[in-house]
Amino acid sequence: MNEQTFEKKKVLQLIHDIKVKQVCGSFDITTKTLQLLKDIISNGKWEHAEELMKTLRIYGHILKDALPQETVVANLVRRILKIIREEFDLLEAKVHHLIDDSQATLSLHKLVTQTSECDVSIDYTKPRSGLKEAILDHLQEIENELEISWESICAQAEQHVHSTEVILTLSHSKNTEHFLKKAIEKRQSLTIIIAECAPACRGHNLAASLASKNAEIIVIPDSAIFAMMSRVNKVIIGTHSVLANGGLRAACGAYTVGLAAKHYSVPVIVLAPMYKLAPIHLCSYQQDAFNSLGNAEGILPYDCVAARSATIYSPIFDYVPPELVTLFISNTGGHAPSYVYRLLTELYHPDDYEI
Repeated sequence: MNEQTFEKKKVLQLIHDIKVKQVCGSFDITTKTLQLLKDIISNGKWEHAEELMKTLRIYGHILKDALPQETVVANLVRRILKIIREEFDLLEAKVHHLIDDSQATLSLHKLVTQTSECDVSIDYTKPRSGLKEAILDHLQEIENELEISWESICAQAEQHVHSTEVILTLSHSKNTEHFLKKAIEKRQSLTIIIAECAPACRGHNLAASLASKNAEIIVIPDSAIFAMMSRVNKVIIGTHSVLANGGLRAACGAYTVGLAAKHYSVPVIVLAPMYKLAPIHLCSYQQDAFNSLGNAEGILPYDCVAARSATIYSPIFDYVPPELVTLFISNTGGHAPSYVYRLLTELYHPDDYEI
């Protein structure tokens, strides 16, 4: 009981740190969550896979309910649940087929055909020696993948950006910043147009970080996006999360950029590491579940006359439908929006879509 209480305190502490912005940004949130779940798995006194999965679902449910906008937390829990299933299946295959380690890696086709032929549900309540070590080794691989995810994305900049191009971007994300820095390093005479993304105006932060580089940096107000789009070669933006249909939950203003790009047939490239892929379906009309609101002071000051008789909303996110996206660039390569469903089946088990 004391151990469960200690684990719950660590979960609540993570929730508190994220809510007060001590931990912010999708990468940092994912890294901290991974470390927490690793501690729960390595220090927990569970006896079989079913018990471990039940524990992770409980904590995953707490995290998801407390942080509904941070989809990366639930994504990581889902991915770890699938890893537990895979490692258990592999150990089960070793026992039943008496295979050695060199033959232990089964193909996806072989696992599917074996399951369908046997037509028997797997009993995860059987204790399996070596399961904890196998899971922790797999989690270490995920941690390494996280650390180099932005490097893998930046390595593709040279393939997608060419000299003398005009690129438009929005707001400020770390992935976009690193990607554009790499593009400027590899290509000459680039022009980068940055929409400021009012009222937070985070586009100015991106412009400041790129100002010392060998490229022309232009900051524009959001109202000038459509006017400038006619001279743009491609749009490169980051995103908060990628939804199951290939749509985006991105910074407010991204929908405007997508519509303008579609009008002028400008390709829209979205930088999205794999941990941002979420098996959830939301539309732009489900604002209560989809969006969150920021401070409206930057739009209409509280002490002005109009504020007395007006209700002001300052949404933080935009929903961008998949038909406005040309290409996703992740740490595993480039993918079309229609391919997202396939990536989701590789990352998560269908039984874990709802934690």
